[in-house]
Amino acid sequence: MPVSGVPEHRLVAGLKLLARFASVGLVATILYAVLTAVFARSDWLALAPVEASLAAYAAASLFSYLAHRSFTFMSAGSHRWQAPRFALLTLAGLAVAYAAPSLLTVTFGLPLVVPVLLTCLAIPALNLLMLDRWVFAGRRGQDDGPP
Repeated sequence: MPVSGVPEHRLVAGLKLLARFASVGLVATILYAVLTAVFARSDWLALAPVEASLAAYAAASLFSYLAHRSFTFMSAGSHRWQAPRFALLTLAGLAVAYAAPSLLTVTFGLPLVVPVLLTCLAIPALNLLMLDRWVFAGRRGQDDGPP
């Protein structure tokens, strides 16, 4: 038994989940960056930088949902319940990413690095918790939504 008092199999399973979560997040982040650049430079799409960023964010979010559902959490739950929860969580993270710099820099006069670091640390940690406990909570073959 490990020193932490947590059975080793649970610790290993938790580390594997964390690795899958991080890998999906890394790929989604790279996808967002690449798509933003492609969309902003495309003459055919003719998107302004903000529009390109939002379109890329939406595409990366769709990838993230599907990858977390099938790879990170291996969920067989209903899209009917999981997709709206994921969308709500994603919008909440986007709201925090918008509000934190405004609140902490404008209101409290902190340097921009403070809200950026807080956002980079807090959002993934909260997402992991909420994806595990709320969005994909019924992944072990149980129905995860109301009847």
